[in-house]
Amino acid sequence: MSSIEINKDTYLMWYESMLLMRRFEEKAGQLYGQQKIRGFCHLYIGQEAVLAGAMSVIKQEDSMITAYRDHAHALAKGVTPNAVMAELYGKATGCSKGKGGSMHMFDKEKHFYGGHGIVGGQVPLGAGVAFAEKFKGTQFVNITYMGDGAVRQGSLTETFNMAALWKLPVIFICENNGYAMGTSVERTTVQTDIYKLGEPYGIPSSAVDGMDPAAVHKAMDEAVQRARNGEGPTFLEMRTYRYKGHSMSDPQKYRTKEELESYKAKDPIELVKHVITSEGYADEKWFEEIEAKIKAEVEESVRFSEESPWPEASELYTDVYVEKDYPFIKD
Repeated sequence: MSSIEINKDTYLMWYESMLLMRRFEEKAGQLYGQQKIRGFCHLYIGQEAVLAGAMSVIKQEDSMITAYRDHAHALAKGVTPNAVMAELYGKATGCSKGKGGSMHMFDKEKHFYGGHGIVGGQVPLGAGVAFAEKFKGTQFVNITYMGDGAVRQGSLTETFNMAALWKLPVIFICENNGYAMGTSVERTTVQTDIYKLGEPYGIPSSAVDGMDPAAVHKAMDEAVQRARNGEGPTFLEMRTYRYKGHSMSDPQKYRTKEELESYKAKDPIELVKHVITSEGYADEKWFEEIEAKIKAEVEESVRFSEESPWPEASELYTDVYVEKDYPFIKD
């Protein structure tokens, strides 16, 4: 049963948030080609509904952790375009002080805990964050994102077992875009229904249309209610698709143009735009204003990043270790 209604404001929010993700990533790809952004760069274009549908359900205090395709996740969680773009540039004003880059976005104040470069490394960490919330007695949940390649890691099964045993308030989300780098799901597993991996642990698990934010919203709403009520984890397989390569260096020879176009025909931004138009939620002028607003935000993030300073060499030694007293630990 849904507890959070989908209405006009929801659709308008989805459209604006997804368009920001799309235009930001398009600009990031352009800047990478100009060598303004260096290192690795994994774009999220096509998968925006997975985040939009979740953001209309969770609270600001709920935490999120993900893999290295993380620019859009940071934006969705409230990290500013300026801070995300500056991090891509490696500037001191970036959300990770310019030391993380594309794959290691982080913002403690926004409860966004990465951005992790090790495949599947974030999965047990997400359960750990959820354990902390349960230990402290809060009602907050953790959303742990992973790719379809990460579910092959042994740490996933260990984490599922502990999360189910301790009824941790965590929602595991596999963003199944069909390919682990360039290897299709069909070539890596006999169980192509990835969501079924949660069933042996008694974790409620299901497949969701990850190209439709409304479908994501409904599945997330149910999962969040379970977590807040102390009923434990949920595993959702969001079936989505990335329009670009695994990273900027990917020639994409493993898929056909026809396959790509078949998914673009189900583009989540166009889907939401169609609903907004058909329901009379907004007119063409509104769409033009949102497009102009987001273009200005993205361009401002580029200007901000260009003008921001590089980190000082001394920053190499900060944030390596943190000394902290824990009142619940007795000498």
